[in-house]
Amino acid sequence: MKIRFAEIDGKSPQFWALLAALGAVILVGLFAALNMEHHGHIITGMTNQIVWGTPHVFAVFLIVAASGALNVASIGSVFAKTPYKPLGRLSGVLAIMLLAGGLMILVLDLGRADRLIVAMTYYNFKSIFAWNIILYNGFFAIVGVYLWMMMDKTVKKYSSRAGFVAFLWRLILTTGTGSIFGFIVARQGYDAAILAPTFVINSFAYGLAIFLLVLFAAYKWTGRELGDVLVDRLRKLLAVFVGAVLYFVIVFHLTNLYATEHHDFEKFILLGHNGGGVYATIFWVGQVLIGIVLPLAILLSPSTGANQKLIGVASILVIIGGLAQMYVTIIGGQAFPLVLFPGMIESSSFHDGQVAHYAPSSWEVMLGLGGVALSIAATTFALKVLPLLPQSLANAVVDPHAKS
Repeated sequence: MKIRFAEIDGKSPQFWALLAALGAVILVGLFAALNMEHHGHIITGMTNQIVWGTPHVFAVFLIVAASGALNVASIGSVFAKTPYKPLGRLSGVLAIMLLAGGLMILVLDLGRADRLIVAMTYYNFKSIFAWNIILYNGFFAIVGVYLWMMMDKTVKKYSSRAGFVAFLWRLILTTGTGSIFGFIVARQGYDAAILAPTFVINSFAYGLAIFLLVLFAAYKWTGRELGDVLVDRLRKLLAVFVGAVLYFVIVFHLTNLYATEHHDFEKFILLGHNGGGVYATIFWVGQVLIGIVLPLAILLSPSTGANQKLIGVASILVIIGGLAQMYVTIIGGQAFPLVLFPGMIESSSFHDGQVAHYAPSSWEVMLGLGGVALSIAATTFALKVLPLLPQSLANAVVDPHAKS
């Protein structure tokens, strides 16, 4: 393929208006973090029972999506699928920026961000959190080297090897993120080894959905040609990933239903028993209907084809469903009371045996959106200063044998 990469012009009023809008959202997120730092988490919806709130929903979603965004580059380099190779640069940069946005949220939600220094200098290798710090830093370094090898002709021949290392590292990273929850045996909603591979397959769907929206917007707003051949390939790929997400959701809950110890939690999440109505609603409406069923219906419809608008709608629905899934997993899992004495009812002044109440505050939402805006703004700026986008991805360029 004769591919010529070039930076976007980035001189139009619309471009600077986009960056200004994103910058404003970032400032709002920083303002929220400052207020949470000054007044304490008492101004949020978080409590001693719900210690991971809405910021963690956004943060974990972005971290998981970062791994999946790199999938497009991996398909081109590791699996030698030629049509995907021109998208490798954008895939790598987007992955780095999504991870940066997610980690920004996590750091600013710590309450005392300076405590991160302790986590980075003193390691407890029995802690999955300590391992994840290594995995996140390694991801930045490995994907950075991978990008350099894709963009520098003198070392381009090594890019496939770097891509293979990046592919393995991102699988390990997402496995580590899922294991944060899977290793917490005290929580009935978390204690499941299948959460690790579930997060891996979720990353494929969420990352590709975000990648598609960025790709469509970049080519539409810069007037570059994006052929139907590549778009149709990506549509089918997203449908496969969303279908796989559905499979893992079913297996996860069937596995829990098989184990008696998880029956009460499953009733809580699936049926809304014992005060779990809001989580059951978010699960069935947000995660399943909006995030899986509707996108599959759109993506698998013969009338969709390479229609970018419909695929874009499906991608947005997948992202909404992903956030719903993270909300149910992270917050729903904490809201369900700890089982301290199986078969008995606990009651104390520490809210033992009670479903924890949680309502997201505007500060938490603002911080989460600030991290999202940072990822998008950084990607947008990178498109201006680096040759990441091919000037044309027309059918004849991507696949010379395809019918135009």
